[in-house]
Amino acid sequence: MTQTEWIRRIWKPLAFVLALLPFLLLAYQWYTDQLSANPIDDITDTTGTWTLRFLMITLAITPLRKITGWNWLLKFRRMVGLFAFSSVFLHFITYVYLDQFFLWEEIVADVQKRPFITVGFTSFLLMVPLALTSNDRITKWMGGKRWQRLHRLIYFIALGGVIHYLWLVKADTQRPLTYGAILLILLGSRAWFALRPRLKIRSESAGPQPE
Repeated sequence: MTQTEWIRRIWKPLAFVLALLPFLLLAYQWYTDQLSANPIDDITDTTGTWTLRFLMITLAITPLRKITGWNWLLKFRRMVGLFAFSSVFLHFITYVYLDQFFLWEEIVADVQKRPFITVGFTSFLLMVPLALTSNDRITKWMGGKRWQRLHRLIYFIALGGVIHYLWLVKADTQRPLTYGAILLILLGSRAWFALRPRLKIRSESAGPQPE
């Protein structure tokens, strides 16, 4: 089989199953009554944590591709991004349905008075157009440049996710700060790869310095 066939027939289905495992495990724990005394918190924490993890993996694909030269990694980016949206959608539904029981007045008031919910809700809304434009036909209709500009929202979404987590936990900040450090490294590497060609051109145009 060619590399493309290996990816399509073997590696992508395997990656899909691996990405699905946390949610299958969560469903199994709920079905067998293995969650804690506060199952809503367990579901909220799991879906929120995996949203951040999938976002970090999505952001890591491009720098890793440029470092290793493994261009095939790009074939997994859309799938990981959609898993990030699926996870945040479950996170949102858990809050709206299991926690607030669709009491929209209470939800609106909660969003307005609690900053961590405001940031989280904003990040969720920003993810919606990214998920809706993940289709190849929509990408072609939009054009590559407009599509890329829109999908740069992922930087703000990931930052909002980290802030949402940090403001939520208040005292035990180790985990959100770890995600923040990972995000800083990923965004810094992207900035470096974007600026490196310009720095190289400037260096070459400056020419050798006189002794």
